[in-house]
Amino acid sequence: MLGAELASRLQFGWTITIHILFASLSVGLAPFIVYLTWKDVRTGEQRYARLRDFWVKVFAIGFVMGTVTGIPMSFQFGTNFPIFSEVAGELIGGPLAFEAKMAFFLEAVFLGILLFGRERVSDRTYVLSSVLVGVGAWLSAFWILVVNAWMQTPQGFELVERNGMTIAQLTDPVAAFLTPRLPWMYVHMQNAAIISVTLLVGGIAAYFVWTKRDSETWGTALRIAVVMLLLTAPLQALHGDAYGRHVEDTQPQKFAAMEAHYETGQADLHLIAIPTSLDALNDPRAENLWTLSIPGLGSFLASGGDFDAEVLGLNEYESSPPVALVFWSFRFMVGLGFWFIALGLWGGYLTWKGRLTESDRYLQAMMLSTPLGFMAMLTGWYVTEIGRQPWVIQDVLRTSEAVSQTLTSTEATLSLAAFVVGYVALFGGFLYVFRRFIQMELDRIGVDPDERESDQPPITGVFTDDD
Repeated sequence: MLGAELASRLQFGWTITIHILFASLSVGLAPFIVYLTWKDVRTGEQRYARLRDFWVKVFAIGFVMGTVTGIPMSFQFGTNFPIFSEVAGELIGGPLAFEAKMAFFLEAVFLGILLFGRERVSDRTYVLSSVLVGVGAWLSAFWILVVNAWMQTPQGFELVERNGMTIAQLTDPVAAFLTPRLPWMYVHMQNAAIISVTLLVGGIAAYFVWTKRDSETWGTALRIAVVMLLLTAPLQALHGDAYGRHVEDTQPQKFAAMEAHYETGQADLHLIAIPTSLDALNDPRAENLWTLSIPGLGSFLASGGDFDAEVLGLNEYESSPPVALVFWSFRFMVGLGFWFIALGLWGGYLTWKGRLTESDRYLQAMMLSTPLGFMAMLTGWYVTEIGRQPWVIQDVLRTSEAVSQTLTSTEATLSLAAFVVGYVALFGGFLYVFRRFIQMELDRIGVDPDERESDQPPITGVFTDDD
């Protein structure tokens, strides 16, 4: 059996890993649905109506799954982390209530109109419904990130003794809600969700174009995805650079873990790092990694312009986050981010040349990239959450102190196993329904089953075919 603390942390980490996929699906799809609905109403072209119908159904099933997978997280605060609930209850209760009562109901009510109201309400009401569904999704993310941003850079409270416990008492709601981390986290997370869904839309569109080259509907979807990628992927890199400086200012320990920077002094930036042994994978340090690094660039980024700036090393702290998880997650996220920029520029060039739907290489690359946006977003989230350790509330409450003192190892391990099995089943159910949507669309665009078998994309030949 796992220890109660480890099992509780794994359980919450697993729960939020699955939940965040569905939450991001709603956030990222919202602007697509607003655009497609507006284009349908404005132009009356069937291709926009078909794209909107397809993605609204995906949004709906993602919304249901996001709700189902998100509700248990609130209970886990009580069952696995009751000390955290006691200490931070005054600070996190309000935003979580706003999320449930404001954002959830707004999203749920107007999603019904989007699904069933096209012929029952006016064009203006229908477009407004798509906007309000999007506002609900983005408001939901806002209130959740208000809570998480406060845990990263807490303010607007004072520690007081109450019933024998030290708790955080709310003193300034505005300061507590609008923490220094919130704008950075909100912009980065929302843009990451849009990139993730852009790659999903692009990958699915590429698959349909691959099987039906003259599909005007999915050729349009592919072009929309390329434009969105061109807009969002470079923005994420520029914003991430500035976000890194903010992290260094507010959580220098996390910044040091992102670069495995142990000794205080000038910090290099490792563009590429490859472990030379299993030990290097588990404990990345400069001497046991093969790296392609730019000397002093870590200092430059941290200070905002000084290559010689001193950056605090991990050895300055009594305890550190799991450095390997933070270091490799950060490399994975950044590496994929540059791939997304390249994919956008490549697609933009092909669009300019009028060959976007004709390029086998690009269609294959886009199909293979379908899940990569979500993977980048998850690893970025791991950097944020694991990099804060050992604190659950930065410099206020350690994670080890927030765990239930009465929960046994057996109870925690069994509930972890139940959540793993349950969430795998839910995720599998979502994939099954999504696959059914794709099969129905193949039927609609006239691809018969025999053609589907013969036109399977040759995954192994991505960069070998000429086009």
